[in-house]
Amino acid sequence: MSHRITNQTTGHSFEAAEEESILDAALNQGQNLPYGCRNGFCGDCKGRVVAGEVRYPAGFEPQTLRPEERRAGYALLCKAMPAGDVTLEVKEVSQGEELPMVELDATVERVEQLTADVVRLFLRLPEAETLRFLAGQYINFILNDGRRRAFSLANAPHNEGAIELHLRHVAGGAFTEHVFGDMQAGEKLRIEGPVGQFYLREGSDRKVILVAGGTGFAPVKAIVEHALEEKSNRPMHLYWGVREQKDLYLDALARDWAARHPSFSYTPVLSEPQAADAWQGRTGFVHNAVVEDYADLSGFDVYMAGPPVMIDAARAAFSAQGLPQEQLYYDSFEIAGASEKQ
Repeated sequence: MSHRITNQTTGHSFEAAEEESILDAALNQGQNLPYGCRNGFCGDCKGRVVAGEVRYPAGFEPQTLRPEERRAGYALLCKAMPAGDVTLEVKEVSQGEELPMVELDATVERVEQLTADVVRLFLRLPEAETLRFLAGQYINFILNDGRRRAFSLANAPHNEGAIELHLRHVAGGAFTEHVFGDMQAGEKLRIEGPVGQFYLREGSDRKVILVAGGTGFAPVKAIVEHALEEKSNRPMHLYWGVREQKDLYLDALARDWAARHPSFSYTPVLSEPQAADAWQGRTGFVHNAVVEDYADLSGFDVYMAGPPVMIDAARAAFSAQGLPQEQLYYDSFEIAGASEKQ
């Protein structure tokens, strides 16, 4: 039995079977709803249920949703299935709809060790192939058993000759153990992309704050380099939060951006500075540095990428500083099941 799903925001409607997720039904019928991991971890697919009811698969809990979002009727559409006709309120994606996901063979060009637990991986595509993507999106590696591992693209779209990714070692990880162990130049890999709704919204003229946690610097790097390539005059302020100074693995690059571009500012923040570093910069949690510097965030677009604990804390803090929900974009680097982000 199928049910009618109507998006109140656009007036578009489609049919969804009782055992089919609303997102799957929408995508299968050409409706471009937002999504990211499609596993219920990132929260990119959330929409508000205005009328009707939805249910989740047995054992699934929408932990990405905050308590106030649940009370307001929000659901994760990649997992939510209709219990009858449903009316939703969800923005549809327009900028990325002309970039279909593709599967490609890629060759390892080189693996560059940045820190003890972070590498920069460069991939090369066949000469006749290109990967079209938006700055900030990610790709999936397709493992031999069909499982997928997701990593953000660290290069901007104009520099598509070699795909760049920043990978943190995950102990026991099905993919990163191999990367940090015996991956060699020339190895063949299967990838798919682009994926995700985390990308620079170029139609806005608001000032931009970028918050990166650890290897969340990767998609933020892509966004910054794209904006600089396009000669954007929007002021951008990057905050990069890590534990120790050695974890600022491309600190010199960020400082160079700030030195060469008057509209760009850079603030590194250490949560656990070591005495040997003699660190003179900002300390504490990275989101608190933003709050200390900007009492009113209502006139900003904020982009965040990093671990869930950082994302959750920052969302609450920035909302209290006046940031509207629709001006916040984030990529939460979950490590779970078929959606590993690091």
